Amino acid sequence: MLNLLCGSIDSNFFSLYNKISTLKIRVLINRIFKKMDKRKQNLLKIIVSQYIETAEPVSSKLISEAGDFDLSSATIRNEMADLEDLGYIFHPHTSAGRVPTEKGYLFFIENFLIKKDLPKKQQETLNRSIKSQKSFEPPIVKELAKALAELCENAVFVAFSDNDFYYTGLANLFSQPEFVEPKVIYHLSQVIDHLDLVVNKFFHDLENEIEITLGRQNPFGHDCGSILAKYQAGDNNGIFGVLGPIRMDYQTNFNLVKYGQDLINKLN
Repeated sequence: MLNLLCGSIDSNFFSLYNKISTLKIRVLINRIFKKMDKRKQNLLKIIVSQYIETAEPVSSKLISEAGDFDLSSATIRNEMADLEDLGYIFHPHTSAGRVPTEKGYLFFIENFLIKKDLPKKQQETLNRSIKSQKSFEPPIVKELAKALAELCENAVFVAFSDNDFYYTGLANLFSQPEFVEPKVIYHLSQVIDHLDLVVNKFFHDLENEIEITLGRQNPFGHDCGSILAKYQAGDNNGIFGVLGPIRMDYQTNFNLVKYGQDLINKLN
């Protein structure tokens, strides 16, 4: 299914987007996105959020019955048709619902992702994983990675250097409905087998802010989304991140990665 996402997006958008780093919110991209009126923006937010949660195409009837809009199903259907024409969602031929495109996910990330405090329970889980450790040690960071993988239900990797890697949570990743197709599993397995080559491409170029990449922009493959962060603990620097389907919960995972980054950076 995810392969269809790439083909449904306007080629001019990607020829422009490919020239622009995803490290920061770009003014030009925001100008393109803001052509939508507020109602369409809110509708897209609901579609993306619902699809992230269920992995099922979102129908106008479902949105109407949920009561998020004081509009008829027919009106919502017309608005969804406009969003499809704009390239933010697409219509799988086997379903009456709609699915976000890469452009739709990018709009969601650029406009609706906000910094939030983690729930206390998640904070406590991550704090326990480092066991009140004050100094930087790889085994402690690996324990933190395991805790992150449990909470985000995706894979987590840590690169201590160009050639020193650790990853965990692959069972979480392959349990996602997107990864039931043999071709997708094979491709992602190849990426993981050559993780050193993938990470080396951006190990020294990642900036201090958290970077979100997905689809065609994702170094791990166009079926994936990733959230990457650099850490600096005393003289130790490296990167870690969450790897999941393009449908991953970007809001939750962004907050988890940010909290994990802060924990590592406090180590000496």
